[in-house]
Amino acid sequence: MPEKNENKPIVFSHPAEEMFSKILDFYGVEWEYEPKTFELEWNEKGKVKLAFSPDFYLPDQNLFIELTTLRPQLATIKNKKIRLMGELYPEVKIKLLKRRDIRDLLIKYGLYEDASNYHGTGVQGE
Repeated sequence: MPEKNENKPIVFSHPAEEMFSKILDFYGVEWEYEPKTFELEWNEKGKVKLAFSPDFYLPDQNLFIELTTLRPQLATIKNKKIRLMGELYPEVKIKLLKRRDIRDLLIKYGLYEDASNYHGTGVQGE
């Protein structure tokens, strides 16, 4: 898994993750990128068939953050993973930031051009 260090750059899965990391860095918030994978479902032989690696971990807050920029109708699997996380790992704090949350965060910090990439439609309720 990618680690945050000076010698090895992180390759983010999505530009929203990179933007979020820059906001965290700007405010001096310690973070780790995809540091842990949680097993969520197993087959009859005990082999993992569904797992989840939240995007960020904020150690000072003991909080995992998952970002989603998917349209709501395509985010079903992420919602399922968040629900299973709560059931299987109730001690783990996790927050899901949706596209609107990400857009609002970018606007709040003056990243208007980046925020324009996260617009929704009336159909999506955004």
